[in-house]
Amino acid sequence: MKDFESIFPKIDDVPTEFRCKFPIIQNEYLLNGEIKKWQGEYSQVFSPIYIKNGSEYTNHIGSYPMMGETQAYEALDAAVEAYNNGNGEWPAMRVEDRINRIKKFVILMKEQRDEVINLLMWEIGKSHKDSAKEFDRTVEYINDTIDELKNIDRDASKFTISQGIIAQIRRAPLGVVLCMGPFNYPLNETFATLIPALIMGNTIIFKPPRFGVLLHYPLLKAFQEAFPKGVVNTVYGQGEQVITPLMKSGKINVLAFIGTSRVADILKTQHPKPHRLKSILGLEAKNPAIILEDADLDATVKECVLGALSYNGQRCTALKILFVHEKIADDFLNKLSNAVEELISGMPWDKDVDITPLPETGKTEYLSELIKDAEANGAKVINPRGGDFNKSFFFPAILYNVNEKMRVYHEEQFGPIIPVVKYKNIQEPLNYVIDSDFGQQASIFGKNTDQISELIDTLVNQVCRVNINSQCQRGPDNFPFTGRKDSAEGTLSTHDALRAFSIRTLCAAKENGKNKDIIRDILRNEKSDFLSTDFIL
Repeated sequence: MKDFESIFPKIDDVPTEFRCKFPIIQNEYLLNGEIKKWQGEYSQVFSPIYIKNGSEYTNHIGSYPMMGETQAYEALDAAVEAYNNGNGEWPAMRVEDRINRIKKFVILMKEQRDEVINLLMWEIGKSHKDSAKEFDRTVEYINDTIDELKNIDRDASKFTISQGIIAQIRRAPLGVVLCMGPFNYPLNETFATLIPALIMGNTIIFKPPRFGVLLHYPLLKAFQEAFPKGVVNTVYGQGEQVITPLMKSGKINVLAFIGTSRVADILKTQHPKPHRLKSILGLEAKNPAIILEDADLDATVKECVLGALSYNGQRCTALKILFVHEKIADDFLNKLSNAVEELISGMPWDKDVDITPLPETGKTEYLSELIKDAEANGAKVINPRGGDFNKSFFFPAILYNVNEKMRVYHEEQFGPIIPVVKYKNIQEPLNYVIDSDFGQQASIFGKNTDQISELIDTLVNQVCRVNINSQCQRGPDNFPFTGRKDSAEGTLSTHDALRAFSIRTLCAAKENGKNKDIIRDILRNEKSDFLSTDFIL
C-alpha cells in the first residue's frame, strides 16, 4: 500500500512505454465516410491520474469536439442515406461480404492495440493488465460473432416446406442504430452492441462514453477504411445537444444503450414513434451475495473480493451487497478485512495493482457521503484504511452492519464500497432480492445442496443468472447476458446480439409447379441475395 500523500507520480516515475504525448487534441470525426476536421468548441478530457509537478498536480490529457444539433442531423442523414430503406450498399450486401469487411476492421483495429490500451489506462484508470484484457477480449468477441453469424446463415440457407407453403427464412437488418456504451468498459461493451448491429447490415451512429472518448480516436481510420460511407458515423458532446435531436427525429430504429435506467427512460420517451423503436439496454444492478452458514470462508472471501472490487467495483456485474449468516459473520468479516487490506494500490501500470484511481468527477466525495450516511445509521467501517481517499483515489471500505435505513443498502454505489448485511433467516436476503428494482444476477455461497437448490429455484425468477460459489460476471460471451426489472432490456451474447439487431424475414410461395420453377430459376442464376442457397464455409 502506497502512502496516500505520494500515491500520484511525477512524470519521470511513469514508465516510458506508458507515456502518451499529451494533450491529445481530437480535431477529427467520422461522417459519411470522411474523416472531417472539427472547427468548433472542444470538451476537455481530464485523467483520474494526477501527475505531480512540484507542489502542483495536473491531469489534463486532451480534448474532443463539442458537437451540436447540426452535426447530429448530419450524422443521421448519412446513416439514413446509407441504409436507404434497406437498399443501401451495406444492408443489401451479401453476408459473406459483410463478414469480410468486419475481418478487415479487426486487422486495422489490432494495429492500434498499444495506443488504445494506454488510453484506457489514462482515461479511466484501468490497470494495464485489465486494459489489455479488454482489448483482446473485444477482438475475440468480434471473431466469435463472425463464427456465430456463419452458423446462422448456414441454417438459413435451406428451405422449409409446411402446409403446402415453400419458404426461406433469413434475418434482415432493422435500420439506423444509435450506439452508446459505458465508461467502465468503453471498448468491449460498446463493441458488444456496435459489432453485431453492424454485421447484421444496420448503419450506425456512435457516441463514445463521457469517460473513454479519446481511446476510440485511433480507430476512426479503421472504421473509415473497412466500411462503405455512411455506415459508421461518430458524434461527440452533451446528450441534450446531440442525442436528443436524434431521438426526437423518429429516424432512430434501434437504441443500443448501456448506462442508467433514468437516462434510458428519457431517451425512449423522446422518440415520437415508440413502437418503431427497438431498445437493447444494459442498465443498473445491485447484485447480492448470499453467504450461507456452511460456506467455505476462504474461498468465499476470495470470490467476494474479486466480485466486489475488480476494477474498483465499477462493473454492473459487481457484487454490490453481501448478506452473511450471523453465525459466521465475525469470522467472515475478519477474513474479508484482511484480504481487502492486502490489496495493492497504485497507478494502472504498477505491477499486480488492484486498486486504481476513479475516473468520475466527484466520485470519492459521493462514496464518502455513503459512508457517513451509513455510519449515522449504525454501520461501521471494518477495515483500517477503508474510505481513505486522495483526489481520485479511494481505498475500499467494508461497511457493517448495513440495514434498510442506509442509502448504500438501496443505491448502486458503483465503486469500492462493500456493504455487509447480517441475517438470521434466509428469507431476509430473499426479500431484498424480491423487493429490489434490479434483477441482473446473484451469487450463492455454501455447501448444503438442499438449501442451495431451494435458493436457485427462487432466484431464477428474480434475476437472470445465479452463480454458485462464484462471483457475478458477464462471460463467457456465448452465455446470455441480460436482466429483469430495471436492469436490462434485450439479451446480449454472441448468439443473442445478432438476433437483437435483426428480424426474421421470409419469402414464401405456394408449393406448385409454376412457383417451383420461379424459385429454381432465381436460385440457379443467383438473381437474389436473399433467396439463395449459398453456404458460407
